[in-house]
Amino acid sequence: MEVINTLGRRKKSIARVYLSKGKGNITINGRDAKEILPTVHLQYRLQQPFVLTGTEGKYDVKANTKGGGLTGQAEAIRLAVSRALVEIDAENKAILKKDGLMTRDPRMVERKKPGQKKARKKFQFSKR
Repeated sequence: MEVINTLGRRKKSIARVYLSKGKGNITINGRDAKEILPTVHLQYRLQQPFVLTGTEGKYDVKANTKGGGLTGQAEAIRLAVSRALVEIDAENKAILKKDGLMTRDPRMVERKKPGQKKARKKFQFSKR
C-alpha cells in the first residue's frame, strides 16, 4: 500500500484525501487539523472512521478541501477517509455503512424563492 486517493463531498465542500501508512497525523490544506477545526466535535468527526474500524494511529491523512464551511469540510473529509479505508480492507465497509459513514449526505441549502424573504420564510403580512 502506497497512497490511496479518494474524494468526499458534503454541502458545497469537496475534499480530496490522500491516505498513507503513518502515525495518525491529519493535515488539512497543509496545516494541522486541530488548527483548522477548533472544536472537539469536528475533530471527532475526522477520527470517527478510524475509531469504528480500530485503525486509529495507523494512517496519516493529507486532505485538500475547497468550498463550504468547517462542518461541511469535516464531513467531506470523513466520507473520503471512509472510502479510503474500504479500499484498504473491504471488511470495513459493513462497519462504516452501519453508522452511515459510507453515504453522501444529500441535504443541500434550499434556494430562496421570489416574493419571499428566505427559502421558506415569508415577508410580514399586513391585513390592513
